[in-house]
Amino acid sequence: MDFNGTWKVYHQENLENFLRAIEIVIKMRKDVKPVITIEQNGTDFTFTIKTPHRTKSQSFSVGKESEVTGVDGRKIKCLIRQENGKLITESDKFTSVREIEGDEMIEVSYFNHNTKSIFSHLSKYVLMV
Repeated sequence: MDFNGTWKVYHQENLENFLRAIEIVIKMRKDVKPVITIEQNGTDFTFTIKTPHRTKSQSFSVGKESEVTGVDGRKIKCLIRQENGKLITESDKFTSVREIEGDEMIEVSYFNHNTKSIFSHLSKYVLMV
């Protein structure tokens, strides 16, 4: 699946509760909608996330353990894989699944507790032209 493009969040569900569940203590404003630019070259990805407060880029390769920076600045070790056209990020605290449906990118994140997903967060992005 080709994830290349610039994506803007237009819908979110359960974001604040999800961030609390994974122990991220930050001030979140519901009106802040991040813009994500994804550059994909085979199995290598660079995500650039822009908000009015900051811009941050992260690079990783599918199938290799990576260290990414969370929204609160903490370093998180995770494994990113592709499966059935989905981009799946797994860490000890959460799992995030991104997939393309038409001109939307859907991301569902799950809080992991004792290997069970007990809380989820949904974001929908629209491809910017």
